[in-house]
Amino acid sequence: MERGLRARCAALITHNTLQQEGADISQSILYTALMGLLLVADKEKEVNLTLGSGQIGLCNVGNTCFLNSMVQCLSHTRTLRDYCLQKKYHQEVSSRRKTELMDAFSEVLSDLWTTDMSTAVHPGNFNTIFKESVPHFIGYSQQDAQEFLRFLLDRLHSEINRTSPQNQPISDLPESKYNKLREDKKAMLMWKHYLEREDSKIVDLFAGQLKSSLRCSSCGHESTTFDVFYDLSLPIPKGNVSGGRVSLKDCLTLFSQVEELKSDNAPMCDRCGKHTDSTKKLTIQRFPKILVLHLNRFSASRFSISKSTATVSFPIHHLDLGDYGTECAGKVLYNLYAICNHCGTVHIGHYTAYCQQERGWFCYNDSRVSPISESQLQSNQAYVLFYEME
Repeated sequence: MERGLRARCAALITHNTLQQEGADISQSILYTALMGLLLVADKEKEVNLTLGSGQIGLCNVGNTCFLNSMVQCLSHTRTLRDYCLQKKYHQEVSSRRKTELMDAFSEVLSDLWTTDMSTAVHPGNFNTIFKESVPHFIGYSQQDAQEFLRFLLDRLHSEINRTSPQNQPISDLPESKYNKLREDKKAMLMWKHYLEREDSKIVDLFAGQLKSSLRCSSCGHESTTFDVFYDLSLPIPKGNVSGGRVSLKDCLTLFSQVEELKSDNAPMCDRCGKHTDSTKKLTIQRFPKILVLHLNRFSASRFSISKSTATVSFPIHHLDLGDYGTECAGKVLYNLYAICNHCGTVHIGHYTAYCQQERGWFCYNDSRVSPISESQLQSNQAYVLFYEME
């Protein structure tokens, strides 16, 4: 039913009569109405899940705290959890696609939310399949949790991608016509082209769009590009590497401020035909439903890697990202529901997760699960923050 409604939406929107000047109904209104019907159909076919408390840990199977902490955070991403538990991806993708990693991941989530099991879950099968998919993680050395998250979401997406590998994207507009479009039209066109090839529940939840504006300091020529992101890696202001306290707003402001590109970093200017000093600014063009913010505590110099131990204070409720979006964004509010923490040094460390449930917040430390108060969430160990759009 869902595929049929989606196809009908696309057919009606692109119908010639809607392209005629002076049409009685706009494409956007029609699309909104039809997608509303699609959402109603989705809700009608939802299955009520019988869930346990979710207060079940994961066994450490060989320095896998990075994996355990991120799986717990994803396990508390409710929309993704329910999608996996109901195996909806089997209805959306071709039977020719292998979903081995997604099946193993869904099995772990099923064990974490069972009403019967009270002991820690052993993620051995999932761990093995993931490492076979990403050999970089083979072995027992310490790994980076945020890097693991990126690889995991990418592999899960590739398995449950709704589009066929044979699908050919609509040809791009000639550059001359593309450059004449308004910025919002350019963004929509690039997003549409992306979805022609990449369309999954992972994209539905985690994908956003960044606008990068580049301005040549010599001739003033401006160009924009639009890129898809699944998390935002935020710098921590300098001077706060060893201790200290900053706010998440400080990190977001530093991320979005105008950056000067000079010398070796100078880009090629299309008008000047050479590398010129330029300025660059990042803006959030499209906000994801699930916002993942990576506090970039690790920085590399020429001879070493250091870790910032600054405490980054962050709002738990009503994080407003409107100031970092386009001019017409307005308020864009998010609520925190999970945190991945890293304690220790660059070379020796440990990951834990704080996750919110109906009964409050809980700390997931591998196989151990214990309640934690909201006042304990803020620390210099917060590494990856998970927010859900209101």
